[in-house]
Amino acid sequence: MSTQAPTFTQPLQSVVALEGSAARFEAQVSGTPVPEVSWFRDGQVLSAAALPGAQISFSDGRAVLMIPAVTAAHSGRFSIRATNGAGQATSTAELLVTAETAPPNFIQRLQSVTVRQGSQVRLDVRVTGIPTPVVKFYREGAEIQSSADFQIVQEGDLYSLLIAEAFPEDSGTYSVIASNSSGRATSTAELLVQGEELAVPAKKTKTIVSTSQTRQTRMEKRTEAHYQASTTAMMEMQVEGGIVTQHLSHKTPPRVPPKPTSKSPPSMVSRVSTTRQQSPSPVRHVKGPTPTPVR
Repeated sequence: MSTQAPTFTQPLQSVVALEGSAARFEAQVSGTPVPEVSWFRDGQVLSAAALPGAQISFSDGRAVLMIPAVTAAHSGRFSIRATNGAGQATSTAELLVTAETAPPNFIQRLQSVTVRQGSQVRLDVRVTGIPTPVVKFYREGAEIQSSADFQIVQEGDLYSLLIAEAFPEDSGTYSVIASNSSGRATSTAELLVQGEELAVPAKKTKTIVSTSQTRQTRMEKRTEAHYQASTTAMMEMQVEGGIVTQHLSHKTPPRVPPKPTSKSPPSMVSRVSTTRQQSPSPVRHVKGPTPTPVR
């Protein structure tokens, strides 16, 4: 089994506490095997006799020291030491107990930011106050809990929200609320995460395609109109006597058969001949009026 020396992934942070209020120290430590932790005040091991009422806990790598009601005598330097078979590590912070109070004040506010999808995001604020304010991050009014995807870290008066990999659904309004017994302060900013599809200028591409299709449609309409006009002209043509001529029905007079030379009724042959002459050509598309024989 491999071993790993203790490491503080979240070290102790200094605390300014109002006299009579609670003071809390917290640290996160890792190591293999699980390290043992010890607390010190001004270099001396903490004990129940030395710090009556103090609460000490260690679970899942998180070590906490809570002093329910501090006095000026509690001010000093507090340390935590983590030890295992592979080594040891120490983290130290200060406790200042004061009778003065000051509401939270942002000396560095949140800043709006725009990033590409998959980028890492860091939102920082710096806030002061007496006693030390409790700082919480929110997105669209919902509190953000520290996790692998959204990590909240503190370094002195600097509080940061780290987003390991941002996606478009992480866009929105982010806010930080700092509060203590003297008041409350808020800072707000916008986060915009752009998706990958915005990398291509889609608007320009659509314009080019639309213009091309419009020109092609106009050409097709002109060709179709020309073809229809030509077809209409050809349909009005007829073949008569082996010569191609244009037939204009409203200008062509009806043909009148010649008057018979005698008053005798026309023979059967003559009737057949007349009928055949009056039959329209098989290729004729426009029929003229059938002439009435003149007796």
